[in-house]
Amino acid sequence: MTDRQLDFGDFILPFQVEGLGVRGRLVRMDRTVRDIIGNGRYPNDVAILLATTTALSAALASGLKYDGVFTLQAQGNGPVSLLLADMTSDGDMRGYAKYDADTLPGAENTGAMVPRLLGAGHLAFTVDQGQNTDRYQGITELSGGTLADCAQIYFRDSEQLDTAVVLDASRDNKGLIRAGAFVIQKMPDQPIDTEIPGNHQETWREATVLAATLKASELLDPTLPARNLLFRLFHERGVRVFEAKPIQHACRCGRKRVENTLASFPEAEINAMRENGEISVTCEFCGLNYRFDEKDLRALYA
Repeated sequence: MTDRQLDFGDFILPFQVEGLGVRGRLVRMDRTVRDIIGNGRYPNDVAILLATTTALSAALASGLKYDGVFTLQAQGNGPVSLLLADMTSDGDMRGYAKYDADTLPGAENTGAMVPRLLGAGHLAFTVDQGQNTDRYQGITELSGGTLADCAQIYFRDSEQLDTAVVLDASRDNKGLIRAGAFVIQKMPDQPIDTEIPGNHQETWREATVLAATLKASELLDPTLPARNLLFRLFHERGVRVFEAKPIQHACRCGRKRVENTLASFPEAEINAMRENGEISVTCEFCGLNYRFDEKDLRALYA
């Protein structure tokens, strides 16, 4: 990717700070997150929550080596009962939120998003690399005010890996949503190249203090190039930036896939689903509608 594309686009930028013994990823999402959310498909709070979920999914997936699909899923007993975002190893992303419009809190309720919208529940990470492979899955409770809090707690308690996460999404003055994520993790047993005395815990504390200075306005600023942002944070310790990975919205639905799903149901159940002699199936991820009339259904069960 060119430096201009890294001003603000759709990418994951890995980096490493040897002087602090940390590695990390900077995620910026522009058009991709707007394609996932759709124009007016979700109420604003739900759209912002889904946007942060997709950014977190990209940040976590890019820290793993896999050939398949990484899925981040949050389930709760609040007005938003399900959040789901996934990314293939090729950088194709999609996302979906299930919510109850009647129980969504009003705009005057400005509490932390996780307890306010998701309530109690769990956050799950899954890596699926296809048949004949073991699926990796991690689960943590929805404890904390934000999804960033939940992810940090998971890595601390389940992976014993010190992790700091900065996560945000917002609309600009034109109403366009952007999302971003910033993740650093302590590299275990990594020699620290520094002239400043200190052990791993002290350098990790320094890294988290620096990460805490990152403002949402900087994370989402389209006029602040990504490399400049990282240099601003870590120039005293030296930051090494690797090749950026582009990400894009791409749904994996298709008429053939829907046909296979319908064919898995008994014909009697399919007939009971008909309305005016046909069946209509809408993809929850992208909103595309697939219609099957009498002729299509006869061919399906021929």
